Amino acid sequence: MKIYISGISGTGMGPLALMAKNAGIEVMGSDLAAGAIYDELAANNIEVKIGAQDGEFLRAHIDEIDWFVHTSALPADHPELVLAREAGIKVTKRDELTAYLIEKLGLKMVAVAGTHGKTTTTSMITFAALKLGLPVSYIVGTTLGFAPSGAYHPGDKFFIYEADEYDRNFLKFHPWLAVLPFVSYDHPDIYPTREDYLAAFEQFKSQCENVIENLPADPRLTLAGEARRADATLAMAAVSAMAPEVDEAKIAEILNEFPGVGRRFERVADGAYTDYAHHPEEIAATIEMAKEEAALRGLKGVVVAYQPHQNTRQHEVWPGYKDAFVGVDKLFWLPTYLTRENPALEVLTPEKLISGLKNAEIAEPAEASDDLAEKLKKYQASGYLVLLLTAGPADAWFRKIFNLL
Repeated sequence: MKIYISGISGTGMGPLALMAKNAGIEVMGSDLAAGAIYDELAANNIEVKIGAQDGEFLRAHIDEIDWFVHTSALPADHPELVLAREAGIKVTKRDELTAYLIEKLGLKMVAVAGTHGKTTTTSMITFAALKLGLPVSYIVGTTLGFAPSGAYHPGDKFFIYEADEYDRNFLKFHPWLAVLPFVSYDHPDIYPTREDYLAAFEQFKSQCENVIENLPADPRLTLAGEARRADATLAMAAVSAMAPEVDEAKIAEILNEFPGVGRRFERVADGAYTDYAHHPEEIAATIEMAKEEAALRGLKGVVVAYQPHQNTRQHEVWPGYKDAFVGVDKLFWLPTYLTRENPALEVLTPEKLISGLKNAEIAEPAEASDDLAEKLKKYQASGYLVLLLTAGPADAWFRKIFNLL
C-alpha cells in the first residue's frame, strides 16, 4: 500500500507519516512550505514535494497511490483533494489512518484529549515511557528535543497519541486509556454551544476502557507552573497504568526532569519564551508559569506579546480575557491571525479586545514589526522574561528577533 499525505511536513501530519513508514507502509506527500517535521521526513527517505500544491506532483504519481490523507483544514476545492476524488482513490482525514495503524499493529491506545494541556501531557507521558524503556509508539503534535515527533518499532505494545477534538476527530478512536488534562470550551466553528462541546467529550470517554482526569497535584512533582504540575500528575498516573511494576516515585523523578517541547513554554533564548496558548484559561495558566520562572531566575517581571487566533473564537472567548493577563508588567496585543472565518462577523480589533481587560492600562495594540522587536529585546536585556503567546505565524517572527531562524 502507498499513502499520499497532503500537508505532510507539519506537526500534525509529519509524525503520522513517520509512523506509517516505520510500520512498513510506503509514504509520500506534499506541502506548501517545509514544516517543523520536514528534516525528519527527509532523514527517513520520505519523498516530499515542497511548493505549490497545484496537483501536478500528485498527478505524476496518481497510479501508485492507494490512499490520500489530508487535514481538516484542507478546503473542498483544493487541487490535490479534487484530483484524488476524481481518480477514485480512497480519501480520508488523518484520524482514519491513525485508527487503521492502531488496529493493524495491535496497539493499546493511550489518548490525551482536552481543551488545554494535550501536547504537554502527551509529551510528558512519551518522555517518561522512553526513559523507562517501555514498548511505546507515539505521535506528538510538535517537535521534541528528546526524540523524533513520531515513532513505531515492531513489538511495541502501547501507542501514545494527542487526540484532537477539532472536527470531532477524536471520536474515531476507542482507546485503552484516555487522559484528559482540562476541558472547557473551544472551536465554536465546530461546536455551536458549550453543551455540544462537552457532549462530545462525554461520548469520547464512553468509548474508552479507562479514563484518567481531575487528579489533585502530586507533591512529588516540582516543575514550574501549577498547570505543568497538573499535567505531570496525569502523566505520572498514565505511565503507572502502563507499567504498574514501576515505583511512582521513580516516574515522578523522571518527570521532574522533563525538558519541555516546541512552542509549549519553549525557551528560545535567555529570558525569551514562546508558547502556543491562545485561549484565556490557557493564557492565564501559562502566565502563572512565566511568573514562577521569572521569580526563580531573579528576573524583574513578565512582558507578553499576544497574537490571538481566529476571529470566530474571539467572539466566544472575549469575556474570558478579563483576568487572563493579571500579573503581566507589559502586554503588546497583535491583530488576530485569521483562519477558517465567518465573514459575517465583525473582526475584533486589538483595541476592542484590550478594553475588556481588568488591567487594560498595561496593554497596547502592536504589530509584529521591527519596532516591536526592538522593544521586546530591550525588555529582555533589562531583565524581564519576554513571552510570546500565539498559535499563528508570530512564532517565526519572534524566533528571528533572537536570531534563531
